[in-house]
Amino acid sequence: MGKGWKAAGKSENAQKKGAMFTKVAREIQVASKIGGPNPDMNARLRMAIDAAKSISCPNDTIDRAIKKGAGLLDDGKIIEELTYEGYGPHGVGVIVECQTDNKHRTAPEMRSVFKKHDGNLGETGSVAWMFARVGVVEGSKAGTFDIDEEAIEAGADDVSKNDDGSYEFVTTFENIDGLNKALQARGWKVTSAGPSYKATNITDLTEDQHKEVSEFLNAVDDLDDTHKVFATI
Repeated sequence: MGKGWKAAGKSENAQKKGAMFTKVAREIQVASKIGGPNPDMNARLRMAIDAAKSISCPNDTIDRAIKKGAGLLDDGKIIEELTYEGYGPHGVGVIVECQTDNKHRTAPEMRSVFKKHDGNLGETGSVAWMFARVGVVEGSKAGTFDIDEEAIEAGADDVSKNDDGSYEFVTTFENIDGLNKALQARGWKVTSAGPSYKATNITDLTEDQHKEVSEFLNAVDDLDDTHKVFATI
């Protein structure tokens, strides 16, 4: 599938929730910087705000992130988007998208977690060949519907159901905007839309190996600067 690796049933204690707030605030800041602070004119920002509200992120945190991204608050920190590639345990290909205000902190932390779990952080392009660049749109729709028909009519290549009951539609990289608009026209509430990676070379793992890989991916996902994680599992 095109979705990024997602940990299931992760603890939502106060510390974990604080980290989640930090991550959604960074996405809001990046979206505001790129497309402007008006969510009515900036789809990425609008969806980032919706995602923040879905986990009860405080309005003050959201407003501050918007203003920081728009340059209205200058604390000297600039959020950069970085991508790391490498191999996890048992040869699993991994792509990690990060949002950070200090790349000199992010790189050593990423390298350390790969090394700790018998992985190897590589150069750009080292595992990209194991993935296809695709577009992913996530959303939900009230009422009764045939999900396969919805996907076909909207122009999606694939669809799957998320743990929270929403759906993820996969399309070509070039058709992200088209799929987004088609789903909204069919009554879908889109919560995210953007480029993603689809694993084209799945790594075969035993049950024990899969458990080790999951522990590694959990560790990568728990890093403060990690935004999205994609793996060949």
